Amino acid sequence: MAKLLGLDKLATLFRTIRDHGGIIGSVKTIFRVDELKSGTLVGEDKYGNRYYENNMHFVGRNRWVIYADKVGMNYDGSQIPPEWFGWMHYKTDLLPDKDPSRPKYKWMMDHQQNMSGTNQAYMPYSTTKPKIEPWRPPQ
Repeated sequence: MAKLLGLDKLATLFRTIRDHGGIIGSVKTIFRVDELKSGTLVGEDKYGNRYYENNMHFVGRNRWVIYADKVGMNYDGSQIPPEWFGWMHYKTDLLPDKDPSRPKYKWMMDHQQNMSGTNQAYMPYSTTKPKIEPWRPPQ
């Protein structure tokens, strides 16, 4: 009877709102990610990104990330480090801390997000003369 009246959906809604920290937290989450999901927190990376899973959703939609609050609205997929990238894209079901095939060596560089479009973007230095010279009006 409760299912016919939709009370199970209402209970799920209240549980989801509670998981996001109440009404204010839920509104903040909807504003940032356009979706309000509830799931199990499976881990957090060193940048503050939190990874969730809920197998009640379809495959492809059952794993998601909530980016760190410090990035605000400037989140990007390149902010996910490689060890979590494999889990997010279903290459492995093992979490990074339980995956023996991901060794960490001293020579490995730390993950860095894509800086294109910022003042820290990579600009190669060219020693070749340009084929087209820009026109400069006479002084």
